Amino acid sequence: MTRVMIVDDHAVVREGLKMILEGQEDISVVAEAGDDAGTLTRAREQPMDVILLDVSLPGRSGLEILKQLRYQYPDLAVLMLSIHPEDQYAVRFLRAGASGYMTKETAPAELVAAIRKVANGGRYVSQVLAECLVEELERPDTAEPHTRLSDREYQLLVRIGQGLKPAQIAEELHVSTKTISTYRSRLLEKMGLSSNAELVQYAVRQGLVD
Repeated sequence: MTRVMIVDDHAVVREGLKMILEGQEDISVVAEAGDDAGTLTRAREQPMDVILLDVSLPGRSGLEILKQLRYQYPDLAVLMLSIHPEDQYAVRFLRAGASGYMTKETAPAELVAAIRKVANGGRYVSQVLAECLVEELERPDTAEPHTRLSDREYQLLVRIGQGLKPAQIAEELHVSTKTISTYRSRLLEKMGLSSNAELVQYAVRQGLVD
């Protein structure tokens, strides 16, 4: 029996996922969580094989939670679930140790198949994600500047591209506005840009925002 924890901050999403998974004879949903603290607490208290982890959660980001889970529980499979297309975030999550990355538009049967695969030690890679990985391998040293950003800098670029204000970004990332200002200066320098307007234009041009 594959033991799964569902992590999503929307109760209705958790309930829908639970209905899909509990219809399988070989999968059991043993825990649920809606934020970073609940995720880490339940991972410590409840034996499990797979965590189905939402990318966007209150508190720390899914990427930060993933890194901590991989550090504390290296044998635990973590399958990321996101509203964002594979070409925006997937490669970064795989680099950080995710067992796979799926969008919330994925068909239920594919979700079940992915959970079975990662529970057995495999990696789940969709066709779109496979193409992203090939592009990543073939990318020359003259790659676009955003591919060389740190995870935090990339998060900031995307949020600026979405039009969020510094205070909003600071709240989402749980840092001070002063820290955001520091990251922004570093981001502009790395990108070779001079203003938020240019960052927004870049993010839109590269398809980093919806």
